Formats: sequence, structure tokens, C-alpha cells
Amino acid sequence: MIVVTAAGGPLGRLVVEGLLETTPADQIVAAVRDPAKVAGLAARGVTVREADYDRPETLKSAFGPGDRVLLISSPTVGARLTQHQAAVDAAAAAGVALIAYTGILHSDTTPIALASEHQGTEEHIRASGVPFTLLRNGWYSENYVPTIAQAAEQGTIFGSSGEGRVASATRADFAAAAVAVLTGEGHENAVYELAGDVAWSKAELAAEVASVAGRPVVYQDVPREEFERALTEAGLPEPVAAVYGAIELDIAAGALEDASGDLRRLIGRPTTPLRATVTEALATA
Repeated sequence: MIVVTAAGGPLGRLVVEGLLETTPADQIVAAVRDPAKVAGLAARGVTVREADYDRPETLKSAFGPGDRVLLISSPTVGARLTQHQAAVDAAAAAGVALIAYTGILHSDTTPIALASEHQGTEEHIRASGVPFTLLRNGWYSENYVPTIAQAAEQGTIFGSSGEGRVASATRADFAAAAVAVLTGEGHENAVYELAGDVAWSKAELAAEVASVAGRPVVYQDVPREEFERALTEAGLPEPVAAVYGAIELDIAAGALEDASGDLRRLIGRPTTPLRATVTEALATA
């Protein structure tokens, strides 16, 4: 069986849909916190199992001997290392054949503060003795959809990343990489740095928005404090604004740039260009 945790989330759903293109439904398990939310998958023949990262007792029956497991990282910053450890322990106890984990780009060297829980998870997976594949995902292009929509309306993108570049890719790209690992061979104990083919700066993002929207859009680089103040004035809590501010400086330092080509090779095609994300974002804005 191929088990996809967090299968009700945006990435998990894309992975399951990708698996269904080549894998019989009765060989796929959607492991979710609330089985009712994926009733549509059950109706299509996918096995649904309850698996709540916060309730380890539900994880014991989520995995079986010989399963290939995709452990999709929890969104709960600050608690996810404990959550992930519980899932890894349950998978190892069940005798799974592989744990593939969606972490963060260059988790072992990146300065991004969010990486520490991913680092801890990777260490726990290695210590479990279960064959693994580390899918170190870069930034989702979809992270910038709100920025794209706002820029088209207001004509300005603000940030503190200077000329730093982001090698983003879409969730569909990352999902396709996970499908390739879960259904392919030769990925045991491999580490993949997954990022888009073309890295872009905020100024280049502004230029793409301007081109698609047909109106002027510019990038305005401001000090981190001013950027964070704008975020809090827009309604974000100060701690969240501080995280975004820190990430802007990390981008300026090159933390989200990558030219490994791992993602392109895994999915067997070029990654989705930024312009496609901009076009879709403005079409649905």
C-alpha cells in the first residue's frame, strides 16, 4: 500500500490524484485527521484511515507492514517535531518499507529558522532504521498568490529581500515528485533538493505581474522593520510578521535559491514557470 498522510490538505490531495493516474485505488491509503473530509476519495476506492498527528493512538493503525509512506509535514510550527516523531515511530513499529518526508530546501544548511523542526524530523527518520527519501521542498509559488493579486491592484510589491532570488515551484510540481518516489524504484536513502528551474527576484515578480495585468507594477525594497510594520498594519500578528521579515533577509542571502535540477529530473519535465502562477492568480482574483 502507498500511504499519504495529511491527504486532505492541498499537497496531499494532489499527491493522491497523481497516484490515481497510475496506481489502482485499492493500493492507495489516504491517512487523514477527519475521514469525513475525504469521503469523495473513499467513494473512488481509496482506503481511508484516521491519522491525527496530535493523537498517537490513531497512528498505530494508519500504517501496515511493507507500506510506502509519504509523511507530509505538519503546518503547526512549534509542535510539528513532536507530531512527526509520533508518526515516524508508528510507521517504524508497523514495519513500513519506506518513509518519504516533505521537508524544507537545504534543511541541513539553511539559515531559515523554520528549518529546525525539519532537521529534527530528518534525524529521527534516519535513527528509525526505516529506508527513507528526503524530499526537501522549496517555496511554493502559490505562497505569492495574495501578493500577486494585491500588486495588480495597487501597483507595488513590498519586500526586504533586495536582489535575492526564489526558486519556487507549484504544489503540483512537488506532488509529482512525491508520486515519482512513491511509485518508482531506487530512491531509498536519497536526499532531493527540490526547487523550480528558474529562480526569480521580487523585481522580476513585479515585472511578470505587470506584463500579465497590463498595468505598471514595481518592486519597492524597504528595511525589514518597515516591511514587518506594513504586515502588522495589514492584520498579521507581530510574531508572524517577524517570521516573514526574517525570511525576506534569508532570501536576500540566497537561502531559497537552488540549481540542483532534482525536481525537474524526478518529474521528467520542466517545472511550472512563474508566469503560469501569475496568470492563474489574476484570472481567479
